[in-house]
Amino acid sequence: MIEVKFIGRGGQGAVIASQILAKVYFHMGKYPQCYSLFGGERRGAPVASFLRVDEEKILLKCEIKRPDQIIYMAADLIDEKEIMANLKPGGTIIINNALTRDGFASLRKFRIALVNALSVSEDSGLGSTINTAILGAYCRANPDVPFTFLETAIRETVPARIEENVAAAKRAFDVTELREGVQS
Repeated sequence: MIEVKFIGRGGQGAVIASQILAKVYFHMGKYPQCYSLFGGERRGAPVASFLRVDEEKILLKCEIKRPDQIIYMAADLIDEKEIMANLKPGGTIIINNALTRDGFASLRKFRIALVNALSVSEDSGLGSTINTAILGAYCRANPDVPFTFLETAIRETVPARIEENVAAAKRAFDVTELREGVQS
């Protein structure tokens, strides 16, 4: 079973990103389950969304507390203590980060994927909605998830600017920087 936690701000598309990724895994013949938690229901408020994927039907109905992967759509929401305490060993962190490529030294034991999803989305004509760009980074960080399944899920899910969303995902896939975890 793979468990993924999305953390972002209202308006970035964290909820839709988890739904698109659920479709990706569904098309891959797997069983996805996703749900979301909201703080204040306003644009810019912290949002968490969760995705569970397995080869068999998922009967769990509980919260994901120890994810295999965490996707930070807003770098200011990164809580290194939470990551150290909750991310499974060997886990992956995908970060929308425009500020630094040298940071996150304390997280070196985890695999990290960095992408400037905001820049990619803005260049693709999508403004600050970064969900498809961050999913392109997700595919890059997870080579077992073929990009073609993401493209199909985007085309099925996104109601407008479909070509721009596919282009953002592809561009993010191409520019994502991967750092393998270092065991100490």
